[in-house]
Amino acid sequence: MRAAGERHPVPDWAVVLLAATLVLSVWQGWLAGAVGVVMALLARARAAVIIACVIAAVAGSCAAQRAWQHAAPRQLGRYVGWVEVVGDPAPFGNGLRVTVEIEGERFDAWLYGAPRRKLLNRQGGDFVWVDGRRGRLTGAVRRAQVRHVVGRFEVTATGDVVEGSALARASNRVRHALRVSAEASMRPDDSALFTGLVIGDDARQPDWLLADFRASGLSHLTAVSGQNVAFLLAAALPLLRRLRPWWRWATTLALIGWFMAMTRFEPSVLRAGVMAMLAATAYVRGQQVRPLRLLAAAVIVLVLLDPLLVWSVGFWLSVGATAGVCAVGPWLEPRLPGPVWLRLPMAVTLGAQAGVAIPSLLVFHRLPIVSLPANLAAVPVAGFVMLYGLPAGLLASWLPAAAMRVVMVPAVVGTRWVSLVAQVAAAVEPSPRVGALLWSISVCVLARWMWRHRQRVPI
Repeated sequence: MRAAGERHPVPDWAVVLLAATLVLSVWQGWLAGAVGVVMALLARARAAVIIACVIAAVAGSCAAQRAWQHAAPRQLGRYVGWVEVVGDPAPFGNGLRVTVEIEGERFDAWLYGAPRRKLLNRQGGDFVWVDGRRGRLTGAVRRAQVRHVVGRFEVTATGDVVEGSALARASNRVRHALRVSAEASMRPDDSALFTGLVIGDDARQPDWLLADFRASGLSHLTAVSGQNVAFLLAAALPLLRRLRPWWRWATTLALIGWFMAMTRFEPSVLRAGVMAMLAATAYVRGQQVRPLRLLAAAVIVLVLLDPLLVWSVGFWLSVGATAGVCAVGPWLEPRLPGPVWLRLPMAVTLGAQAGVAIPSLLVFHRLPIVSLPANLAAVPVAGFVMLYGLPAGLLASWLPAAAMRVVMVPAVVGTRWVSLVAQVAAAVEPSPRVGALLWSISVCVLARWMWRHRQRVPI
């Protein structure tokens, strides 16, 4: 196996630069992508790296144009026939928002009355017979297009509902079992949070809970991330160890793919899943790749496959947090005060906050000052809920009611703790101006302390 420090044919910084060039060209066109080419020239990169940046700038611009062209509906008007439910139906006021796929195009539908009751407990991948009319998007058009939704579908009538493919049925059975276990042993708000922690299912979370998690800087816990994927692979490790290397690799990729399908291919799980797949591929080839290189490679793969991810807030929060953990966290850890058991989680949390600072400020116009203590208090418990909740929830769904509640007790306690931390943190979070002032003071104090104790860090 290659040593961690062994040089690859393309250095890590070049892969990061290539990813940045591609993203810039998708976002703002090939002229913005040319910035990456200029940086490669200034860094006196190899000719292959410079050519790759030029190709990335042109390819990104073309991919973005093609993606936005496909964001408009090809056909409008009446449609009668079968449609596929994409994602799980989500409560929307007194109605139900359902995204359906018709002849390869996605439409948002808002259902009330009998159609709402019929699809309320259905899941992604199911098929339903409908009679309705396709129309153009109104309102938050760009937000819908980023989800690959091209129009609205006004439902006149609904008919039979049938289950989808074998993969969809298997995923939906797991999701249904977890919901049944949670709803039978927890309060409604806690059960919604539990499924969000374990499989990223936040469709049934009340608005106040979402607001508390956002205000406390804990909203990342309800989005499936690399932590969930790592726990899944850790649970499967006893089986994977018994397989030959290439069979282990194939099984690992299949397991990750199934988990991505079960969590509805959310942007955060796409990032985590592709990174895990690349890491598994490198391992089976006898290579050891740094996480930042894996992250950049995953961004390249995903943006080429789906350029609209560049406009996804969830994608950039996930990428930013991971970049901060991989790049800033290891640099901070030896420079922070306190014992090792405290410095490590503090460095990880501060690194993640540094990584999400820009997208958080641009989109939410604030970076919660309470996020550091809230994450230190909630993340370890949330990790336990993620690790314990999936197997316990599946087991509990097969047990009688009394035994189910006993099995789910640790998950209930952990979920309530995470919810309590979010509520308390959201309650004490100051106004954005005060928060900005406190962040400035905290950064200055931390920088001064690190400067005074810089001799602790080995050169």
